[in-house]
Amino acid sequence: MMRRLFFLLPLLATAVALQAQEHWVYLDNGLVRLGVNMDAGGSIGWFSHSHSSANLLNAFDHGRYVQQSYYGDRDGSEWNGKAWRYNPVQGGSWRGAPATVLEKKETKDSLYVKTKPRQWASGADVNEVIFEQWLTLDGGLAHLKFRMTCTGTAEHKPTHQELPAVFVMPRYETLVFCEKGSPAWSGAPLTRRQPGPPDAKDAIVKFAEPWAAWVDAEDQGLGIYFPHTDFATTYRVRNAGADSVADCSYIAPLRTFALTLGLVFEYEVVLATGTAGQIRAIFTKLHQQREALKR
Repeated sequence: MMRRLFFLLPLLATAVALQAQEHWVYLDNGLVRLGVNMDAGGSIGWFSHSHSSANLLNAFDHGRYVQQSYYGDRDGSEWNGKAWRYNPVQGGSWRGAPATVLEKKETKDSLYVKTKPRQWASGADVNEVIFEQWLTLDGGLAHLKFRMTCTGTAEHKPTHQELPAVFVMPRYETLVFCEKGSPAWSGAPLTRRQPGPPDAKDAIVKFAEPWAAWVDAEDQGLGIYFPHTDFATTYRVRNAGADSVADCSYIAPLRTFALTLGLVFEYEVVLATGTAGQIRAIFTKLHQQREALKR
């Protein structure tokens, strides 16, 4: 069972979800702004229009960043009294202990961060796993490349991995996507859905086109392009009110694999802003460019 299934616990049970400390580094190219919190392992917690104070992402605690997080077998650890598992997280632990940034390289439009993660439940350093990320801005897009290197000796069982989990502010309440079964990249009608709480029956979404967008009542929002998979899990947290950062909307593209000795795993995603139609057009063009490079 994954961390995403328990994000309501700090709110519904009496546990205190500690908000991450803030030491931000930003990339801003005059069109969009991307920010990482160096006190949360260099994890991504800000995406907006250039110089805007309206963040689309939700970074309420160390688990809600756009970051690397992987799952292994049960290991005897507990999160707020719940049995947990091997779970190195880039941001840090659920109690707010940050992961360790090992290296940072920054240019005008790019940022590289190397991080030693922490166990989500116990807060222990994870010495056998290294996370790396390369972040670049290209026009109105944020390109995110992630790499995980595992040198541990344990051989874990396969499980769903969030690649990555993306939490947005609660005003972005409608998930828009091209549902599996529709002809891909043909302009087919889009599906609009307001997902339920964690573990709702409709939590798993399958895609004809590997992207989705969270939009608000004006159809403005954030899109994520994930060419490495065609399904995701989604939910909405709605307890504290539409303007509360304790609430959120969530999506995590998924793949199923095991953490094993010597595993090096890489993937890339792209973030964009706009209306659902604009986001689809952006990702259609990106898909066409990627396909052209394969020829």
